[in-house]
Amino acid sequence: MPGLSPARLHVLMREAIKSNGLDLTGMTVLTEAASGAYGVTAVIAALANARRVYALARSSAYGSVAEITDWTMELARVGGVVDRISVLESVPPEILKDVDLVTNSGHLRPITATIIDKLPARAVIALMFEAWEFRATDIDAVACRRRQIPIVGVNEQNPLIDVFSYLGPLCVRLLNDAGFAVYRNRIALLCDNDFAAPMIRGLAGAGASVSHFTGVEALRSDNWDAVVVALKPGSEPRIGLTEARHIASVAGPGTVVAQFWGDVDREALLRQDLRAWPPTPPRTGHMAILLSAIGPDAIVRLQAGGLRAAEWVFRGGAVTHEGVAQLVIPAV
Repeated sequence: MPGLSPARLHVLMREAIKSNGLDLTGMTVLTEAASGAYGVTAVIAALANARRVYALARSSAYGSVAEITDWTMELARVGGVVDRISVLESVPPEILKDVDLVTNSGHLRPITATIIDKLPARAVIALMFEAWEFRATDIDAVACRRRQIPIVGVNEQNPLIDVFSYLGPLCVRLLNDAGFAVYRNRIALLCDNDFAAPMIRGLAGAGASVSHFTGVEALRSDNWDAVVVALKPGSEPRIGLTEARHIASVAGPGTVVAQFWGDVDREALLRQDLRAWPPTPPRTGHMAILLSAIGPDAIVRLQAGGLRAAEWVFRGGAVTHEGVAQLVIPAV
């Protein structure tokens, strides 16, 4: 697609690096080589003057190792940084002693104690999203604490990063895909976290009538076109049989429950004659629609922001509530 052209991605990467002040001079980075918009991470690191970038490639539903390697190196060629990126199919243990920054990227997960124990004491792990979204299955936090290697989240709401602003358009896309115009639709938003404000802005900006409820039990009776779930995942599905019954009682049979974030018991929805969207459920704890669904812009800003947050901590920067970096408490 034109929005994913290497030339445009190069502009977006340069702008993101400049806007958040990312400077990886002298650092060695271990990250992933990926397809589509997520292919920018290694190239951003190199454009930010990393000394060496190792990018792990694995075949997936989105592309083979060969395709992912070609895409990464095409982006690198446009940026003039081919000489500083090495695409790998496995991580040689001997390189880990020189790695300063590791990203919590899909192809590298899980980041186990075996990897962590080989990193130098100065190393940091970039979570690549907000600290409160940390999943214990991604990174061995016990090993990080033992080695005193910080896991660094990124403040996606910081103006220099500004990723949360894309959540509204992303929710609009989710509903568009389900067949809703959004304009003049009545949308109930179930949200108990910081996603609420940007999602409300985006939905209202697209012309929807939005009502926000912090929990299912607060949802009131109305002629809802759709109920959007954006509830922080827990140990059990946030929408189970009890919640499904309440939604059906106030919204009526056939109502669409759009799963943005937060685990949903889809069998419970079906038993109450409610319809789930999207058709394929996400993995536990994951969003049901990726930021890349609305183009690469948010992904570029997120990846650059994740690297910037980790670099900030690596260089001894103070972690404040409003700053770019956040610390995952179990790892420090």
